[in-house]
Amino acid sequence: MKGTALLVIDAQQLITNEKLYAFDRFRSNVCTLIDEARKQCTEVIYVRHNDGEGKPLSKGKEGFEIYSGFIPQFGEKVFDKNVNSPFLKSGLLEYLRSKAVKRLIITGLQTDYCIDAAVKCGFEHGFEIIIPEYCNSTFDNKYMTAEQTYHYYNDFIWKNRYGRCVDIRTAVELINVVERDKTVNINLRK
Repeated sequence: MKGTALLVIDAQQLITNEKLYAFDRFRSNVCTLIDEARKQCTEVIYVRHNDGEGKPLSKGKEGFEIYSGFIPQFGEKVFDKNVNSPFLKSGLLEYLRSKAVKRLIITGLQTDYCIDAAVKCGFEHGFEIIIPEYCNSTFDNKYMTAEQTYHYYNDFIWKNRYGRCVDIRTAVELINVVERDKTVNINLRK
């Protein structure tokens, strides 16, 4: 499918750490998707959360920047937001529309906050939403463990309602479909 983008949401130094549910698997899967997207010329777009001046996740504070394991390459877009939705007043929605993006592969933090908002708001804006397994994570909260939260959203709330929850292999195949479509279009022009 033409018009696919990989979103890496709020994977910032301060909160991307071993306290996250299934951290090693999360880190490995997101790295796999970023690497595959770059190989296939699928755009990788980063979103950072900016809580505002004086708060832990605010621009200029240590820990605000993208996690060192997922560092953007030169030319990759980074959008800042100050609410859970990455689409509200960040410029992301307008950018995606200008690039004719139709499908979003959503990864990042935290499952129960900004990833939930990204999935639901992206769906409402008409994007096809893909949620790869173990490519979002969160921390324990006073109501549920991080594992319970992860499964609640990925296996119950989002699945077959707001998006397609897929295994990592399927997510990679969806990125590869983009390259095959480009190759077909190039060959048709000759």
